[in-house]
Amino acid sequence: METVKDDPYDFDNQRGWRSYRVLRPGWGMYHDVKRRLPYYQSDITDAWTYRTFAGTVRIYFVNLLPALAFVIDMNRRTGGFYGVNEALFSSALACMVFSTIGAQPLTVVGITGLISLFNYTIFDIIKRHDVALYPQFMTWVAIWAAIFHWIFAICNFCDYMRYVTDFSSQSFGAYVGIIYCIKGVELLIGEFESYGPSDGFMSVVIALMFFFTVYVLEMVGNGIWFRPGVRGFLGEYAYPIATIFWTGFAHFPGQLRATNVSKLPHTRAFYPTVDRSWLIDFWNLEVKWIFVALPIGFLLMLLFYYDHNQSSVTAQARHFPLKKPGGFHWDFFLLGCTSFIAGIIDIPLPNGLVPQAPVHTDSLTVYKSKLKIIKSEDGQEIHQQEIVAESVVEQRVSHFLMGLTIIGTMTGPLLVVLNLIPRALFGGVFFVVGWGGLEGNGIMAKILHLIREPRFAQPDELLLQIPKKRILFYLFWQVFGITATVGVSQTIAGIGFPILIIALIPLRWKILPMVFTAKELRIMDAPTADNEVVLASLGGKPRMPEDKSDEDINTKSPGTN
Repeated sequence: METVKDDPYDFDNQRGWRSYRVLRPGWGMYHDVKRRLPYYQSDITDAWTYRTFAGTVRIYFVNLLPALAFVIDMNRRTGGFYGVNEALFSSALACMVFSTIGAQPLTVVGITGLISLFNYTIFDIIKRHDVALYPQFMTWVAIWAAIFHWIFAICNFCDYMRYVTDFSSQSFGAYVGIIYCIKGVELLIGEFESYGPSDGFMSVVIALMFFFTVYVLEMVGNGIWFRPGVRGFLGEYAYPIATIFWTGFAHFPGQLRATNVSKLPHTRAFYPTVDRSWLIDFWNLEVKWIFVALPIGFLLMLLFYYDHNQSSVTAQARHFPLKKPGGFHWDFFLLGCTSFIAGIIDIPLPNGLVPQAPVHTDSLTVYKSKLKIIKSEDGQEIHQQEIVAESVVEQRVSHFLMGLTIIGTMTGPLLVVLNLIPRALFGGVFFVVGWGGLEGNGIMAKILHLIREPRFAQPDELLLQIPKKRILFYLFWQVFGITATVGVSQTIAGIGFPILIIALIPLRWKILPMVFTAKELRIMDAPTADNEVVLASLGGKPRMPEDKSDEDINTKSPGTN
């Protein structure tokens, strides 16, 4: 096993009782804090750069808009129990906690589409008995989930996230992207059903144009048009530009204004959406329902175990040149604390944002555009752009400032401003986030490789070393996992989808080595995180099944033929 040199957190090389994680409680949390604490001052002083400001603005919109989109979905599916204030409160709570005392401040924590799915699936189950039980029941689900979070963190179980490879992370990313796109379509269908064809058609226009605006501006930011400063500005501020313009578009006078496109609902500042106090009287729930909530709390913890740690892994993925250590155990313990607090006041439970977390790191990455000159056979020069990630502004100020701005958004004047945003725009947000999880996915790259004309492939492309039927067979396993998870998510059994997500990890480690050769797995798959300073918090880099010393790289597996 590979570990950071001289790092004492290591179970793999221990003998006897010391090799058992449960017998050394809190050891991972202790070393997470010890490893990260010396960098706390630099986490603040390093923030004095323009990248922090640009990152704060970008991640504010990338976090806020999806959170509001998800709460619209929850509001519709839970009888109006969740609203704008609950979404803002949840995001602000997570931002303030993880930006100040988290060991991985680059990991953005907030409301995800998966917790939305979880909440309204439980609502569908509870309303079959007594819908009045829903607030208290959700509180107990959160309490049990928090307890399981603390147990997993104290017992050092976060170490098993080091076994996550591109096989499972790409499958999960595609699953999230598909779910988001489905939510966008459902939102627009709801506009047709509630307000008629004219308003529905205008909602579709706003949603699609918002999507294309953000997509084109970010494409310009990564392209070669204009000067670096201009294209950098357009790419970094794509979300606020698109949000301001298409919100204004919905208010244009004349025929556009006559469509009466529905807007985001308005609520009182710092008050719950429904007439209740923030504190839920969870102690008045019948004992039988408390124990019914226990297994559901465990399933919720499994979801967060994968989703939150996966977001931390992707925010610190191998293509980001990070220097500061991570802290998975400590942050998972904190997630249990925020789950407990969110539960007793019945706001959506926050956790790591898989699409948004790497966006935060990307917005803080210092890229340098270089000119690459290629000599052709006839002596001509071909000029190409080469973008190199030189460093990352690793700090916690941008996350903290985002939390402050979200708290400010909960005030009366800004809630009035939010009330101007058309609901259809959030359908576009779903499409932007969903397509982002699909377009850059390794699954999509393999599909494009299969359908591309062979003569236009680069000679040094590694996938050319594998027969196309083997790549297609590998994709079959990923698509099978995605299809099963999406299918279950659309039924009343949707609360069980975390089990299917977790099952992708042993599937990769136990089944795939039996049907693919070591060479095939080395080319098509790799650990999602291989940065030593990050993996130190997970006990070091694991030894892949295909890297066993007694396995020859050319040995055929049973499934080769």
